[in-house]
Amino acid sequence: MNDMAEVSEKPFLKIHPHDNVLVALTDLVGGSSFLVEDKRVELKTTIRAKHKFFISDMHAGEEVIMYGVLVGKLQADIRSGELMTTDNTKHAAGHYGFRGTQYQWTAPDVSAFRNKTFNGYKRGDGRVGTANYWLFIPTVFCENRNLDVIREALWNELGYAVTDRYKRYTRQLLQAYDAGEDMTTLDLNPAAAVKEERYFKNVDGIKFLTHSGGCGGTRQDAATLSALLAAYADHPNVGGITVLSLGCQHLQVSQLLDDIKKRNPSFDKPLLVFEQQDTISEEQLVCTAIRDSFIGMTQINRLERTPAPLSELCIGVKCGGSDGFSGISANPAVGYASDLLVALGGKILLAEFPELCGAEQELIDRCVTREAADKFMQLMQSYQETALRAGSGFHMNPSPGNIKDGLITDAIKSTGAARKGGTSPVVSVLDYTEPALTPGLSLVCTPGNDVEATTGKAASGATLILFTTGLGTPTGNPVAPTIKLSTNTRLSKKMADIIDIDTGDIISGKKTIQQMGEEILAFCIKVAGGEIIPKAVQLAQDDFIPWKRGVSL
Repeated sequence: MNDMAEVSEKPFLKIHPHDNVLVALTDLVGGSSFLVEDKRVELKTTIRAKHKFFISDMHAGEEVIMYGVLVGKLQADIRSGELMTTDNTKHAAGHYGFRGTQYQWTAPDVSAFRNKTFNGYKRGDGRVGTANYWLFIPTVFCENRNLDVIREALWNELGYAVTDRYKRYTRQLLQAYDAGEDMTTLDLNPAAAVKEERYFKNVDGIKFLTHSGGCGGTRQDAATLSALLAAYADHPNVGGITVLSLGCQHLQVSQLLDDIKKRNPSFDKPLLVFEQQDTISEEQLVCTAIRDSFIGMTQINRLERTPAPLSELCIGVKCGGSDGFSGISANPAVGYASDLLVALGGKILLAEFPELCGAEQELIDRCVTREAADKFMQLMQSYQETALRAGSGFHMNPSPGNIKDGLITDAIKSTGAARKGGTSPVVSVLDYTEPALTPGLSLVCTPGNDVEATTGKAASGATLILFTTGLGTPTGNPVAPTIKLSTNTRLSKKMADIIDIDTGDIISGKKTIQQMGEEILAFCIKVAGGEIIPKAVQLAQDDFIPWKRGVSL
């Protein structure tokens, strides 16, 4: 991907020299004509920004090339200047296999970051977290209600609640109703009630992993969930854990504790376990869990942030609510930031295997070992076969919102999505919940589903997540602070409450991908050190969905 074009001042972009389609950077009026290299292209219809149009006349069955790779095949004859649609173009991706390519990578200049550090929490095993959370884990969905009660009690009393403004608004509605006033005239954005400072200065949050598993499914589902919960307990951003169990469920506490020790034999964090069927009453369970967890928080509150090298960062890269600009603004900018961190000795996690369809060959060629390449191919093929057996497939991955904003085939979506991983070598390929141990770029097997993917990245060790979006996605992760980047300026203004970084200046030509990538990494350093709190964290967007390894795209 080193030869991908930067956005120019033209109203359209040819991403790769071999492409036979162009991307509209702004709305283009039908009948307009443009000189594309040595060819005059006249638009047959209005082309909205983010959508694609063809450079030359082509025939049914011919290959559509974008990002320099096969992304579709024509279903009908088309003319130069015609809009790409789901009717005239269907998904297609090239075959892939191990070729033994000796990949050569030129690392970016990191002199501006060479001596920088971030203030993190150093754990007993030497790893460094970007946050210090107390984590509540249920082994089974039966305990979710108890966790909801505990959450409300602790959040409200210890200063972590984020719902004050909505409570105040509800009170205003009640007052207006009692007074017989018109409730529709109330301000929809009332000033938030004064929020008390959190009681524990060095406990960045109290997090809850409510889920629908642990019993009633297959034993394999319970085993996968146990590995996932163990990964979260062992996460560098977690300082202490409270486990709530019913007692009779498939996922037994003993299995969870075994998985934690298996993952990290040096595990030394405070870990509290409460089993409801061994207690006198629900009230006793809840009160004891609150009391002992409070005492545990006093212990982890003693931990202070200290300087750590950037090589201790592990960043997961994700896109969701993607649009036709994702692959040419936010994703490649995140990719450049990824390359910078890899060059500094850090870790990058690229997941969403259904959204690597079409980019497989390039990633295989970048694998540093045959073992990694074979594992990637096996996981991709197994995933695709599972989807096909269920009557689906990677080709059905783009959502209606993706298609509406220019992502016509899965290969178009995927090749743009893969740019988040930058250009560095692939050092390892990880199955779901496997930890990232090697510095560099790792591929992590997860669905493309936003929350399932971020849940999996955190399980592999991401201490921050960079999440790009073109349509706006209000999501985050309980333990990995999530930084939201917009692909276009319109979105960043429309949904300013969820967007941290606007990469729209790449589309306008005001900034290069490299400049934006450096800004992204600088922002990550401040978030990692607690200087900036991302919007997703401020809004308590603590989304967590375990993957049952069934069909989820």
